[in-house]
Amino acid sequence: MDTRSSRWTDWWRGRARAADTPDARDAAASARLDLLLRAVRSGFAVAPAARPAGYRCSCDRVGCPAPARHPVSFAWQSQATTDSEQIARWLARDPQANFVAATGRTHDVLDVPEEAGRIALERLLDQDAAGPVAAGDGRYLFFAATRGTPLDEDEWWPCELDSHPDTLEEHPGLRWHCRGSYVLLPPSVLPDDSVIRWVRGPEHPLPDPLRVLDVLTDACTTVGAVAEEQWRIG
Repeated sequence: MDTRSSRWTDWWRGRARAADTPDARDAAASARLDLLLRAVRSGFAVAPAARPAGYRCSCDRVGCPAPARHPVSFAWQSQATTDSEQIARWLARDPQANFVAATGRTHDVLDVPEEAGRIALERLLDQDAAGPVAAGDGRYLFFAATRGTPLDEDEWWPCELDSHPDTLEEHPGLRWHCRGSYVLLPPSVLPDDSVIRWVRGPEHPLPDPLRVLDVLTDACTTVGAVAEEQWRIG
C-alpha cells in the first residue's frame, strides 16, 4: 500500500472528524445565525427552507424539482419573520437549514444570469446605485426597494409560481421577485455544495427597483439574452 496515500487518507478522516465535533457544529450554527441576522437587521423577513440531503432534498417529495431551493412549509409567507429569537430556534432545530427571504414587503429582488449580473453590478457601482447583491446557483440577486402598496390594487404586481426559484429553467432571463415570492438567502447551501453568498452586504441601502431594472435589462442584452426572456414579472 502507498504510504503517502495512507497518510492522506488518515489526514482526511481526521479533518472530517474535527469538522463534525459538537464544538465545530456549534461554531458553524453560530456563524450561520450571525449571517442571517445581518439580513434581518435590514428588515428582510426570513423563513426556513429545505436543505441538501446528500444529492437530494431534505423534503419528503419524491423527485423534488427544486432540491434545497424551496421553503419547508406551505405557510412560509405567514412564518417569515424578523424575530431573531425565532430564527435561533429554527437553527437550533436544524443547524443546516437553508433560509428564504420573503419579497414584496420591505424589498424586492431582481435576479439575472451570473454573467449579466457581474456587468450590471459594475455599472450600478459606477452610478452609485448599487444595493445589496447576493450570488449563487449561476445567478446574481439584486435587492431593491419594494413598490409597496399602491392605492390602485391592480398596480401591485404579485409574483405567481413562475417567478419562484424552482422555475428557473422556464424563465432563465431577468426575473422580478415581489409580493408572494422569495429568494434563497445567504448562507444557503445547494446539493452540489455551492453556496448563496453576499457579494455586497444587506447593510447597504435599497435602491430604486426601476433604476436597477434598466441596468439589468441592458446587461442581459449585452450578454445576448433573448429579448422576450430578459425580464419577467409574475
